[in-house]
Amino acid sequence: MKRHDWETESENWIAWARKPGHDSYHDYGPAFFDEIIPSPGTRTLDLGCGEGRVTRDLQRRGHRAIGVDASSTLVAAAASAGSGPFVLADVAALPFADSTFDVAVAYNVLMDFDDLEGSLREVARVLTSGGRFAVCVLHPMAQAGTFESREPDARFLIDGNYFERRESKDTFTRNGLTMTFSSSHYPLEHYFAAFGSAGLLIDALREPKPPDRTIERDAGELRWARLPLFLFMRAIKVSA
Repeated sequence: MKRHDWETESENWIAWARKPGHDSYHDYGPAFFDEIIPSPGTRTLDLGCGEGRVTRDLQRRGHRAIGVDASSTLVAAAASAGSGPFVLADVAALPFADSTFDVAVAYNVLMDFDDLEGSLREVARVLTSGGRFAVCVLHPMAQAGTFESREPDARFLIDGNYFERRESKDTFTRNGLTMTFSSSHYPLEHYFAAFGSAGLLIDALREPKPPDRTIERDAGELRWARLPLFLFMRAIKVSA
């Protein structure tokens, strides 16, 4: 269902992602590239590439990157703006041979896949032995509730059960743009187990705080210095 929702929202996402400085990628993305993504190897796979900005940034950093997404509109937009290649495919059924990539990247998309476990098995299949998988997701704790306001000292309220898997649709309007995000909430233990079942061993984990420049621009972002908004992980494919 989330795959369908992202195709429906594709034009809104293109506008959202391509507005300069509009969303958190511009604040948190640099640390993810510097601290989590390995150096370029033979070939890199960008999963859920959307309109292509992560693929383009990977290529600027020397990666021979291929982007893949299940939305035909987003793949077409990515191809029109970048050097590609960009492939239309479900991550749970990747059209690549075993051991094709030594690096895979998934920036804020794991919680958007319809089949998390199947997708992780496919990532492991197309990675070489010892290949690395760099991931950013919304932090499960941040997904479990909301701040009661944007004040720096606002209370964080959990409505429901952190341990319960659930689906959500959240609509945001900012600077004249509106976007509805469809995603799944998983507790951290669920991610850890799904990675392990796929043969992916997590060897690095970060809970990044907002950069100083982000807080200087918007004091309300200081609340995310008290509770993590994102979770960075890097895994290695272990031999069977």
